[in-house]
Amino acid sequence: MLELLAFISYLLTIYIYLLIAMAVMSWLIAFNVVNPRSPIVHAIGEFLYRITEPLLRPIRNLLPNLGGIDVSPVILILIIIFIQLVIIPNIAKLFI
Repeated sequence: MLELLAFISYLLTIYIYLLIAMAVMSWLIAFNVVNPRSPIVHAIGEFLYRITEPLLRPIRNLLPNLGGIDVSPVILILIIIFIQLVIIPNIAKLFI
């Protein structure tokens, strides 16, 4: 069971990296550094959007309108870190 919890923690870490990649990609598109019409950029952006949007959308719906600032990735990263540092170790203690 401990290996399963370690694997879940590893997957959560990968998801944090995907959230950071999505934020960087959105900045690069917003500042016209990369062309979103490029097939490779479009494929990467679409993949990141489909992976991150299901968890970001509910957070965005709860947050008030902050203008052009999207803090939902930061909030989701904090939630994931909380899960990794508090919830998973406490579940692991139950199996030791």
